[in-house]
Amino acid sequence: MRIQQPGFRCRSMIVVSTLLDAEAVTAHNLAELDRARWNAELDLRSLKQTMQMDILRCQTPEMVRKEIWTHILAYNLVRTIMAQAASKHGVEPRSISFKGAIQTLEAFQPFIAFQSDCAATILPPLYQQLLDAIATHRVADRPDRFEPHQRKRRPKKFKLMMKPTQEIKRAVLNGLA
Repeated sequence: MRIQQPGFRCRSMIVVSTLLDAEAVTAHNLAELDRARWNAELDLRSLKQTMQMDILRCQTPEMVRKEIWTHILAYNLVRTIMAQAASKHGVEPRSISFKGAIQTLEAFQPFIAFQSDCAATILPPLYQQLLDAIATHRVADRPDRFEPHQRKRRPKKFKLMMKPTQEIKRAVLNGLA
């Protein structure tokens, strides 16, 4: 299949599929699916960068699993609130900024914590204001957007630690490092 779009390099793709009916699933349909794949990459970037999951801080496998599940839970909760805001305002959920939603949630957090004792009267209107504020953070329609695949993180000036900390400390104390 050959995909041609203005502003993009022309590329050929070989697509292997179990779909046998070429009339039911056209090359155009497959190209749209490839474009939809981009949303999955954006979601992973949101998890890794916006939610600071690019570097996991836990040290044991069990705690790393818990850290990953906590990030995924938080991500899904933010996306749920974004979907509610989008539904209320009649827009597509993907047209709302993920980072803007997180910043709005962080800004509303003290008000929600302060109002928790009188939840029945104040929290429902506050939640509606939160949805309104989240819906204001919009991203433009960017169907043909592309990003360069380059490293953005600057390398650290220190060498990688390839030995246990205690061993390195002993070497420093003995003047070997």
